[in-house]
Amino acid sequence: MPDALAAPAGAVPITLRPLDAQDYDEWNDVRRRNHEWLEPWESGDPQHGPGLSFNAWLQRQHRDESNGTGALFVIEYQMHIVGQISLGAISYGSMRTGVVGYWVDQRHAGKDIAPTAVALLADWALLDPSGPDLHRLEIAILPHNARSRRVAEKLHAHHEGIRPRYMYVDGAWRDHDTFSLLSEDAPEGFAKRLISRHARE
Repeated sequence: MPDALAAPAGAVPITLRPLDAQDYDEWNDVRRRNHEWLEPWESGDPQHGPGLSFNAWLQRQHRDESNGTGALFVIEYQMHIVGQISLGAISYGSMRTGVVGYWVDQRHAGKDIAPTAVALLADWALLDPSGPDLHRLEIAILPHNARSRRVAEKLHAHHEGIRPRYMYVDGAWRDHDTFSLLSEDAPEGFAKRLISRHARE
């Protein structure tokens, strides 16, 4: 895991860094303030439900990081936690793929923080020699989540179609619209490509 992933010049000035136990108070405050904003989009475990404490959940995340099957970062903007982004379900071998999840504080929605965070994660996971060297990142979105769809569109992600009852969200198995980023899509880097396209708009 890198110590931090910083946005390049010209991008929204965010930093991704690993979540730490010392972040609990600030992280929990952001989550609590955004409960109603985030709840309709939150995935869950239909068999075991919630119930993990923050420390137990963080230990599980760190175990996934040690095993190379996941990575979790907070998104910092102006020295404050404004969201979270994760890479999970990492598969190696012939597929070399992983699933991206993210959320952003409602106060900072619409500032291009989410697409910039995904671009930074993609640069590390798909292109950086220090990353897991994946070929594909998947972004699965509830069809009515217009904001998250816009994130995928800004990144010019490939639209792969609907997966029926793909993920357990808000108490039910729900269809998801699937998008992907491939390592060959942006050899110059996804963050740089995002900056370049913003400059042309």
